[in-house]
Parts: sequence; structure tokens; C-alpha cells
Amino acid sequence: MGQGKLTFLGTGTSQGIPVIACDCEVCTSIDSNDKRLRTAALLTIHGKNYVIDTGPDFRQQMLQGEVKSLEGVLFTHEHKDHVAGLDDVRAFNFRQKKAMNIYCTPAVETALKREFYYAFEPADKRYPGVPELVINAISNTPFNLDGVEVIPIQVWHHKMPVKGFRVGNMAYITDANRIDPEELEKLKNLDVLVLNALRKSYHISHFTLNEAVELIQTLKPKQAYLTHISHLLGKHEEVNRELPSGVQLAHDGLEVGFKVC
Repeated sequence: MGQGKLTFLGTGTSQGIPVIACDCEVCTSIDSNDKRLRTAALLTIHGKNYVIDTGPDFRQQMLQGEVKSLEGVLFTHEHKDHVAGLDDVRAFNFRQKKAMNIYCTPAVETALKREFYYAFEPADKRYPGVPELVINAISNTPFNLDGVEVIPIQVWHHKMPVKGFRVGNMAYITDANRIDPEELEKLKNLDVLVLNALRKSYHISHFTLNEAVELIQTLKPKQAYLTHISHLLGKHEEVNRELPSGVQLAHDGLEVGFKVC
């Protein structure tokens, strides 16, 4: 067994917190844990770094985290708040002098080629300095990162398929409101489960706080962290006090260790 680390680069929903022009108690909070960049995470395995999603805050997250090397990007899905910052991987292209590995489904690949078309043009037409990317297609079968097995988990974001990822005894799931029974089997016997919890009231494509807690209590991980949080959920410390033992809100910058094979 080796040791891995998950760092929460961002734990906010698509608008982040504070929300533009909002004066609610969460957006005006002086608690640093109530400041949330768009959801993303840094996965460190055997000393090598991978990010899960490159949202609009990717550049800021890399600078704040002092990330000096990056081996690849794992995409959960193609929504803008999870892919918009991809262009900034070119800084790692320049530093590492190699293309960036991208792990994604065909649907995400299609979106990336639409949004960042200039990075996929033929070599003789490509503008100097654009991102250099290598697409590694994933499906719902395990794949390998640095000798470690990654198990994709198929979840549903309303009608959109989204990928979660299990690495060792940690699983990371965002932007979900439903998980089919056969995929729930992949989430058993976890030490760490990361799950989205948008707000307390119903949402068409995200788990509510109660729905997330109920699922966690069914799966029984040793510890669970909630992410992809809206300002409508409430202030970090107040919500945390309401949560059952073994469940807490994640916050930007939080680091969590886990075991890998």
C-alpha cells in the first residue's frame, strides 16, 4: 500500500462564493472557509500530480497551491465550470516540455475540441504556444495512472452522464443527483468519500444536503467530505455543526490522505 493525497482546489458551485453582486450572509462572510472557487481537486499519487477538472479558476488554483508539475487532467464532464480553464495547462507544457495527458469520455472530448479548437488543429496550422494535449479516452472500465488503478463511477447529473473516480480507498464524485445500484457497489468499503451537496432545497441535477448525507449513511465510508457547495447551503461553520459524525463540508485548500495499492 502507498499513500495518496487529495487537495480540494475549489469547493464551490458554478458561480463560486462569493457570488457576483450578492450581499447574503455567506457571500459577505469573513470566514475564509466561506470563500469557494469552482470545484476541482488535485490528486497526488506516488509524488505525481493530476487534477480533476480545470474550471474557470484553474490558473488561480495552480498558483495558490504552488503546483509546479502536472502529469494529467481527469475530467468528470463537459460543463463549462469544469473545463473552462484548460488553456492554462500550456504553462506546464512549457515547463515540462511535453504534452498534457487528458483523460475523458468521448462526450468531453467533443466539447474540448469545440471550446479549444485551436489546440486540436493540424500541426502545420496550429498557432505557436497553444496547449499541447493528448486525449486518453475513458469509459466505465478501470484505467491506470502511474501504476495505480482508477475506477470510473457512472453517475447522473439530471440526464447527463458524469464520471466519478475511485482511487484506492478514496472516491470523488461531483455534479450528481442519482447513482445507479451497480455503480454504488463501487463505493463500498471506502475510507474517504467526496460527494456533492449543493444546497438544502431540491435541485434537478444535484444532491441536496439531506440526500448526500442519506447516501453517505448508506455507504458508510469512514469519513465523507461534501463539495460543489452553493451560497444557499449556508455558512461553513454553521452547517458543519449540523452534520453527523464522519461527515463534514470540505473547504478550499483542505488536504486529505488516502491509501493506494
